[in-house]
Amino acid sequence: MVSARRAFVVGGELLVVAAVLSLVIGQFLGQPVLLAFVETGSMSPTMEPGDGFVAIPAQLAGTPAEGDVVTFRAEEIQGGGLTTHRVVDETKQGYVTRGDANPFTDQDGDEPPVKDAQIVAVAWAPGGDVLVIPNLGTAVLAVQRVLETVQRNLAALLGSRSVLGPTGLGYLFAGAMGLLYVLDLLRETGRIQKAKAEPDHPGVRRDSGTDVRLYVAAFALLLVGGATAAMVAPGGTQEYGVVSAEFDSERPTVVPSGESDTVPYPVANGGFVPTVIYLDPASEGIEIEPRRVRLGRGERVNATVTLHAPPETGYYRRFLVERRYLALLPPGVLDSLYRLHPWAPVVAIDVVLGGGFYLLGRALVGTGRVRVRRRSRDGGSSLGGSIRRLLYGGR
Repeated sequence: MVSARRAFVVGGELLVVAAVLSLVIGQFLGQPVLLAFVETGSMSPTMEPGDGFVAIPAQLAGTPAEGDVVTFRAEEIQGGGLTTHRVVDETKQGYVTRGDANPFTDQDGDEPPVKDAQIVAVAWAPGGDVLVIPNLGTAVLAVQRVLETVQRNLAALLGSRSVLGPTGLGYLFAGAMGLLYVLDLLRETGRIQKAKAEPDHPGVRRDSGTDVRLYVAAFALLLVGGATAAMVAPGGTQEYGVVSAEFDSERPTVVPSGESDTVPYPVANGGFVPTVIYLDPASEGIEIEPRRVRLGRGERVNATVTLHAPPETGYYRRFLVERRYLALLPPGVLDSLYRLHPWAPVVAIDVVLGGGFYLLGRALVGTGRVRVRRRSRDGGSSLGGSIRRLLYGGR
């Protein structure tokens, strides 16, 4: 019963930590990760400032319907950026959105109709009502401010910008795990010293200490988080504003009516691991070649984007989507998974990385517990007493 209660408590703590981390990482990446929150009162009374909600990625949620609450990359609202409003209508030009507390739609102002390519997440609404997590965002913003302060101070102290941003957040998480590891060792050392001071103490139990699999799993999750960020953060949606004009122009986005023009689209890999990049049109009137690029470390190429102008003059928006994956799977497997769903390669790569690291860690360090143990001639806890060894495993 005690162990079950302890497991329940630890599981709850881990869920809270995961929720906060997902929100903080989402803020750093500019992309909701499982959870999101609103910062203004535009969605009142559905959601008040600081309230959180479960954010289903748009690629998983499918096409939004009227009444759905969506998070999209706005162009004009509050200077652009992520905005969470409700879909109130759909037109040929895109979705009409409005905050529940606003008397007018966003499109009554300067915001153009929202395209599918701009929507990044849909709020989970079981039973038709958005599942709201009160004040979750308020806590996350406080945590984010603390983390940003720590990162800035570390960057100034170390003279390096590597600890800033999402990558630096990963370094901080790794350092925190290492600190917890050391604290656990110190705790075990103190417990053994207490046992030594008590003659009648039965000694150190063989099942004391922290299961080494927890540490291996924690570092596997860290690896998975870093890999996911490396794939998700650099990609995204690129927008082109095309003017269909009655005259020729040197500007590639000003195209004579009914004709086409091309612009280069630079693609680079600044990481250490080879990357496969897929480029897909996300609206009408745009093409791109090649659609798939594999880049090694430091490589850079230019794809070619073709922009088509309609016969009618005016301003038109064109979108393409860039998606990146670490080249850790055979090309055929990666292509098949991508055709199945754009998130399928991310899941498969995370499973390969995290599962492989976990299994390797299990093979190297065993399945016992991390603890400090004293050995003596008679197996007791009070003789011999000056040798402490860090053991992995119970033998």
